[in-house]
Amino acid sequence: MYEFHSDKDRYFDMQYRVTKEHILPMLQEYVPGKEWKRVLEIGCAEAGVLKCFLEEGAFCTGIELSAYRITQAEKYHAEALANGQIEFVNRNIFDIDPMHDLGGPYDLVILKDVIEHIPGQLAFIAQLSQFLKEDGYIFFAFPPWQMPYGGHQQVCKSKVLSKLPYFHLLPGFLYKGVLKMVGETPATIQDLMEVKSTGISIERFEKCLRLNKLSVVAKLHYLFNPIYQFKFGVKPRQQSKLISHIPVLRNFLTTGVYYLVKPR
Repeated sequence: MYEFHSDKDRYFDMQYRVTKEHILPMLQEYVPGKEWKRVLEIGCAEAGVLKCFLEEGAFCTGIELSAYRITQAEKYHAEALANGQIEFVNRNIFDIDPMHDLGGPYDLVILKDVIEHIPGQLAFIAQLSQFLKEDGYIFFAFPPWQMPYGGHQQVCKSKVLSKLPYFHLLPGFLYKGVLKMVGETPATIQDLMEVKSTGISIERFEKCLRLNKLSVVAKLHYLFNPIYQFKFGVKPRQQSKLISHIPVLRNFLTTGVYYLVKPR
């Protein structure tokens, strides 16, 4: 397991910096002049992403299923909470009425490294438009399932498995057997098997968008994910145009994708 997985201060700072240096500039480039007055992040964790939008003057809402992580987020954003600039909600989005429970729709909904953990992704994405204003946008970032570490195996305690690319693509029974053999904890094995069941490819994601009548405003495919700059000191690098246009193959060679979408 890498140090940043347990260092919440560093993890929070990484999420803030990648948003400040990569996500916000993408939004500004493709929707110039747009004011993000109300911003919602689903699966916000400690809400490092939202810190960037707080600095832009937005009112922010973070939805998170982990009560512990909301507690941590409230500590990081104590001043903004006191000023009424941010709120946190510990509920499933299927149980939330944005008009009644959140005070109305949003200019921007963010899902960063979340969609690959969600079962029933088609139905989940269908829910998102109800959280948007008529001229609102949704931002997605995720690692394609087939990429070298798309199984999130970097959380393994085994030094070998945490750095072993592609082994998450083994058939389920072999994958689970390897994890047990090296002594990974039942909780880690369960988490990794859940990711294996929900991991998403670029093709399936784009199909979910089409079926939910969401149009792609902009997309960036990365050979080296921007977050690697802060995790490993690796400079971000976009995927070649040739590879990014080859279905299936691109999933194996693309470590992260950014999509900005809106309802048709």
